[in-house]
Amino acid sequence: MVVWERPEPPERPVPAPLSRDRIVRAAVQLADADGLDAVSLRKVAAALDVRPMRLYGYIASKEELLDLMVDAVHAEIRPAGDGWREALRSLAEAVRRAAHRHEWLADLLGGRPQLGPRALASGEAVVAALDGIDVDDVMPVVAAVNAYAIGAVRREIAERRAERATGMDERRWQAELGPYLERTLATGRFPALATVVRDAAHRDADETFRIGLDLLLDGIEARFAG
Repeated sequence: MVVWERPEPPERPVPAPLSRDRIVRAAVQLADADGLDAVSLRKVAAALDVRPMRLYGYIASKEELLDLMVDAVHAEIRPAGDGWREALRSLAEAVRRAAHRHEWLADLLGGRPQLGPRALASGEAVVAALDGIDVDDVMPVVAAVNAYAIGAVRREIAERRAERATGMDERRWQAELGPYLERTLATGRFPALATVVRDAAHRDADETFRIGLDLLLDGIEARFAG
């Protein structure tokens, strides 16, 4: 029986009340503070001041706990908007906001579909907004937008982590590597890259995400219009 259908143990008169929701909230707090390496049933039990074995009445494994954590965060991913385009934009932006609040989420998205109740509610909202689109196109469209959002946020989170690991933000990193890049491009071996580096606008992460999403949605719209 999957964790969302499995009943919780009956309540017992103990000093520290416990529930699946309390366990998941504690795990999310640990992951938000110190990443997924900080999450284990033992560490969650310590945060809740209970014995680790008590958790196994609610959660069978760390894998179940991670599934529950991802589903809990899906409460923050609420696609909205009039029409399919705004719903898909809302989905991508909500995924990005959630991953920025919970960096660990970027490591857990993109695999098998999330089947928890909050994830399913998010999916239902998006698919309902695609009413009128050929049923065979619905999942490829949603998958394309999800893939774009997840790929973008993984890159942004990787940049954050690199800054923390090296102590250099993007500006300092560019200043450090800039002279090398200028010398390399000056050889004339990479003329297309040289033109882009020299002449293209340098946009921040927010604008880059928005433009990329617009391009994707424009392509989807053109496919439907064709």
